[in-house]
Amino acid sequence: MATSTSDQKLMGILCYLGFLWIIPLLTDHKNDSFVKYHINQGIVLTLLFIAAAIIAVIPILGWILSFVLYVAGLVFAIMGIMNCINLVEKPLPLIGGIQIYK
Repeated sequence: MATSTSDQKLMGILCYLGFLWIIPLLTDHKNDSFVKYHINQGIVLTLLFIAAAIIAVIPILGWILSFVLYVAGLVFAIMGIMNCINLVEKPLPLIGGIQIYK
């Protein structure tokens, strides 16, 4: 049987993998403050990727900006996963202060 900390880590990691932050929302882990924090970070990160996709429609300048946003999003996702593994609630750079899910 998995310990509570490993469950928290797994649910937190899922939050940074695309739309998989929906999984912790559908379980009892949504009431855990650690997982709730990472759900919020995952939602904001997903919105960053959606914004990058919309900007990518603009020729040349939009392509360059969206590429930068995609790379930044990938780096932020890796940072968020590392925070989950270390059981840390550290905000992501630039976008970590945005509060969507409480």
